Formats: sequence, structure tokens, C-alpha cells
Amino acid sequence: MSGVWWFNENGVMTLENPGTEQNKGRQGQSSSQLRRKELVHLPTGKVVSSYTSLERILKSLGWERYYEGDPDLYQFHRSSSIDLISLPWDFSKFNSTHMYDIVVKNPNIFHVRDT
Repeated sequence: MSGVWWFNENGVMTLENPGTEQNKGRQGQSSSQLRRKELVHLPTGKVVSSYTSLERILKSLGWERYYEGDPDLYQFHRSSSIDLISLPWDFSKFNSTHMYDIVVKNPNIFHVRDT
């Protein structure tokens, strides 16, 4: 069960799943109108648009591909830490949760912004 939990004015929590067209956003927007996010590489100002470009950047920062984990995930690790970045194999499923994970593990290198 994925989505966002909201408190209504009467205190009742509701789950809104932005992945379904039938749900309306908090301000009455359909999911197609909700803002999407993009991962920006700050030193170049370029948007990360593929795993190929992301892998190139991460390798330059000391990250390596990790092959011993879940075969359904695209994973990276640093030998100098216990950090592991796990991403869905399909780039179309790469979402803001994955982006913020990358930002937290690489401060001042990446930024997430609305499109």
C-alpha cells in the first residue's frame, strides 16, 4: 500500500495514491496534474535522465555497482561506508524517494526539484 496519508479537517486520515488516476490530489488535482520531481547534478546543472548518466556520476564520486543484492534492483555501494543505494531496475519507476536517498548520501552534489 503506497501513497500519501493526509489528515482531513475532521481528523480522519486518508490514503491518496498519486499512481492512480481516480484519486484526486490534496488541492483537487488529478495525479497527472501533480508536480513531478527531477534529480539535478549540481556541479553541471544537468538533470539525471537515465541510469547511464547517474552511474557515471556516482562512479566519479567513489560509488561502485553492487551485484550481490536483489537482482531486481540497480544498486550502488561505497567501500568506505555502509551506505547502499537501491533503485528499481526500470528507470520509469525511479521516483522522488529514490532521488532523496541519493541526495542524502551525496550532500551538495545532487538536488531534487519540481519539474
